[in-house]
Amino acid sequence: MKEIKVLGGGCANCETTAKLIQEAAAAKGVKISLEKVTDMAAIMGYGVMSTPGVVIDGQVVHAGGIPAKSSIEGWLGQ
Repeated sequence: MKEIKVLGGGCANCETTAKLIQEAAAAKGVKISLEKVTDMAAIMGYGVMSTPGVVIDGQVVHAGGIPAKSSIEGWLGQ
């Protein structure tokens, strides 16, 4: 199971990112644990300056803007 965190203050882009990740995981049959992190101190702890950020298994894979569907699918395939 992949542990995924979406970092952001709860903006529309953050919500869209979380939804896209859930949809891609369901389509690929990948089990995930999805957590939304809204605490700014925690977000800064990952070194993310622009949101939404995506952390997979402890590693930042994306920051700033909604990630492309192909990127999400690539992260889930790793």
